[in-house]
Amino acid sequence: MSASPLLNVNGIEVIYNHVILVLKGVSLSVPQGGIVALLGANGAGKTTTLRAVSNLLAGERGEVTKGYIEYKGERIQALTAYDLVKRGVVQVMEGRRCFAHLTVEENLLTGAYARGAARSEVAADLEKVYTFFPRLKQRRQSQSGYTSGGEQQMTAIGRALMARPDMILLDEPSMGLAPQVVEEIFGIVQSLNEKEKVSFLLAEQNTNIALRYAHYGYILESGRVVMDGAARELAENEDVKEFYLGVSGEGRKSFKDSKFYRRRKRWLA
Repeated sequence: MSASPLLNVNGIEVIYNHVILVLKGVSLSVPQGGIVALLGANGAGKTTTLRAVSNLLAGERGEVTKGYIEYKGERIQALTAYDLVKRGVVQVMEGRRCFAHLTVEENLLTGAYARGAARSEVAADLEKVYTFFPRLKQRRQSQSGYTSGGEQQMTAIGRALMARPDMILLDEPSMGLAPQVVEEIFGIVQSLNEKEKVSFLLAEQNTNIALRYAHYGYILESGRVVMDGAARELAENEDVKEFYLGVSGEGRKSFKDSKFYRRRKRWLA
């Protein structure tokens, strides 16, 4: 990882309702131009980590009680989510969260409002979004609530791009989508990373596809980082294969055929 990362999360703890400890000393970093995956089962703390970075915890009665978060070397915990968008950090929420009664194009245009850019500049950015998402150009006048799940996910990512971000926090992009659409979404993420130099921190339960497109990964379990490393190394790790990819030394397993794990997880030994 870069010695001077774009994003640095250092030992944060997050508590909800002043009682429930969700994150327990999570540390991670995202280099400039990197794709970093947060992996783990539902409830591991992935979404909470993203919300801590984007300062959206307050709406869920949560707060960072220990540790700190730096973006481009600046402590950002006191900033509002709006301030962070202006600094180049945009979150694409789980479940896509499009404005259902607005058209696809109107949804995209809402992403540019925080910039205060000229109309010609916004129009140029809109056309750039359409080059990455040609399907959205075809559906530009359709109400977002009547588009497919994949098109809504593309709209949500395209809306984030209209803010000209340096970093996108992407929460569960594969949720509820067909495998072919998931591949298309991750292919676009890779293209945006390579061509537009957008950095990504993405939370994803689909470990297999996340490790194929990410450069680096962190595995969370019960609010702690239990393993991290280069994506290729994690994909070859025996614990990751067995507990997150469903593959053991005996080949792919079905949980219906096994009541117990073959061995304990390395980090619980």
